[in-house]
Amino acid sequence: MSKVGYSAEYDPAVTAKAMAYEIDVSPKHCIEILNFIKGKKVSVAKTYLENVIEKKQSIPFKRFARNVGHKRHQTGWDAGRYPVKASKEILKLLKHAEANAEYKGLEPENMKIVHAVSKKGRTIQGIMPRAMGRATAWNKETVTVEVVIGE
Repeated sequence: MSKVGYSAEYDPAVTAKAMAYEIDVSPKHCIEILNFIKGKKVSVAKTYLENVIEKKQSIPFKRFARNVGHKRHQTGWDAGRYPVKASKEILKLLKHAEANAEYKGLEPENMKIVHAVSKKGRTIQGIMPRAMGRATAWNKETVTVEVVIGE
């Protein structure tokens, strides 16, 4: 695995960061979730993601919204989904960033999400056998997600 760095540099005295490498979730779902939680307080983002996992609130889909149904309990945007698998992974990553902030002596309950980005990870090659001895590529995309929280 090659070394993957953060896409932005922040002052380490007032920020904490965490990164998840090559997680098996949808890249489009990660982009929508991270764009939504960017700029929010960590506690607000965690409760919102927990509600998404329980399917009580939805993530507004703004960029990848083609053929996405409207959700009635969503404010500010009509199209939305419940990306449960990606929400679980990003919630886990936020908890890691909080733990890193506590270790540094910062107060994570007062921190906001300053930087949240997903990058393309490694593609896991696979094949699916077809009729007449043929085969089709059946690849799996992975995602690298980085989060920086700050005061």
